Amino acid sequence: MLSRLETMVLSGAELPIQVVRQQISSAIDIFVHLSRLRDRSRRVVEISEVRGMIDGEVVLNPLFLFEEQGEREGKIVGQLMPTGNLLIHTDKLRAAGVEEWRRLAAMGNTEYTANA
Repeated sequence: MLSRLETMVLSGAELPIQVVRQQISSAIDIFVHLSRLRDRSRRVVEISEVRGMIDGEVVLNPLFLFEEQGEREGKIVGQLMPTGNLLIHTDKLRAAGVEEWRRLAAMGNTEYTANA
């Protein structure tokens, strides 16, 4: 998912790849990845949080992944499913006054939401 963004940046600027990756990890909080499926529809297939950089690589925390459940009348049927990973960076939610930041941080974590 990130290689396409890196390629776009590198095609317009002479920057070292490490600089591009650092800029991506510091500027983007959430990736919403759309993809064209075999039925030619476009769907959100992944929602991931940017965790930061480790060993020169941008590290993602997948929050939701598209799970295909079959086909109906030639169309793919499926839905985004929570991965169970906790939202790590909640500081901007709290600073914006989002009252439900704890619930949002735990979205998809069935253990937390069952006890909340």
